Amino acid sequence: MAKVIIIGPAYPLRGGGLTTFNHRLAKEFIAMGHDCSIVSFSLQYPSILFPGKSQYSEDAPPEGIQIQSLINSVNPLNWLRVGLQLKKQKPDIIVVRYWLPFMGPALGTILRQVKKNRHTKIICIADNIIPHEKRPGDKPFTRYFIKPVDGFITMSGKVLTDLRTFTQKPAALVQHPLYDNFGAILSKDQARRHLGLPQADKIVLFFGFIRKYKGLDLLLNAIADLKSEISNLKLLVAGEFYEDEQPYKDLIKELGIEDMLILKTNFIADSEVRYYLCSGDVLVQPYKNATQSGVTPLAYYFEKPMIVTNVGGLPALVPDGKCGFVVEPQSSAIAGAIRRFYELGENHFIPHLRSEKEKYSWSNVVTAIEQLCV
Repeated sequence: MAKVIIIGPAYPLRGGGLTTFNHRLAKEFIAMGHDCSIVSFSLQYPSILFPGKSQYSEDAPPEGIQIQSLINSVNPLNWLRVGLQLKKQKPDIIVVRYWLPFMGPALGTILRQVKKNRHTKIICIADNIIPHEKRPGDKPFTRYFIKPVDGFITMSGKVLTDLRTFTQKPAALVQHPLYDNFGAILSKDQARRHLGLPQADKIVLFFGFIRKYKGLDLLLNAIADLKSEISNLKLLVAGEFYEDEQPYKDLIKELGIEDMLILKTNFIADSEVRYYLCSGDVLVQPYKNATQSGVTPLAYYFEKPMIVTNVGGLPALVPDGKCGFVVEPQSSAIAGAIRRFYELGENHFIPHLRSEKEKYSWSNVVTAIEQLCV
């Protein structure tokens, strides 16, 4: 049995996919016989830098996981204190999440202190190495973070390629496992009834935080292209704006598609996730650039066909014509895929989704981390 500490966002922080992933990974370590806890943030982002409405969850805390909120992302004295505390604890493994260069100085300093115990192996799960939205300092912050890390897990070939521009340290590519902690699959009727959605409509789903690189504007244009072609077509947008929403409102008005939209642009609590995933006919990820996406494993778990764009690691996860469609990041191509989806029907994709989802296991992540520590 190893003593494992995961460093990354956790309850009561709301962190979306990052928080959910860390909770689920901790439970897998525990299920496989390890002593695992999480060290999270007392302050993750200063309010001025946080794009959403609230950083804190209203859900109940996850059961069976010890979580300490210790790290202040902007206080160097705190970084030294936390680093010395973890150094003294001498965990066998630290698994640290890296998703944003802003976190490089804090995490890099903490890990440098831990390394002084000459015992702990440090493995990074790298969600991004080169961020979607570039800012001054990205490269030096990332270089500073990488130096004390012993090995890396990436969940897309794109991130692994980006990593290799910084370091040749050991790394393993592991498929993003399925989020299986949101409850059982529901019938479409049940999910729509819960959300108050019309049963007879054709509903296309966009799910997740709304940011420029995710291409919601492309999907809005695609829906407008289909306005006169597909009767009862609706777009359900489920997720909080992480940027100014006014340009989207202006585009919706310009396209004249107000009556085709169902906007649920508040934060989607974990307890509500399955209702949204199960209510749609098809999930669309119209990203303009991407590494991997935590939404894809959600779609697999809930057996929901996907339309994804041919960017980053998305195409590798969605066999074209089987689990969905892979198209170029253009509104006309997205519209064409939605059209083809309704021509084929949802049942065409379900057997392929059920077969493909068998590949995405949480034990694979734990095993890869253990192997990197040898």
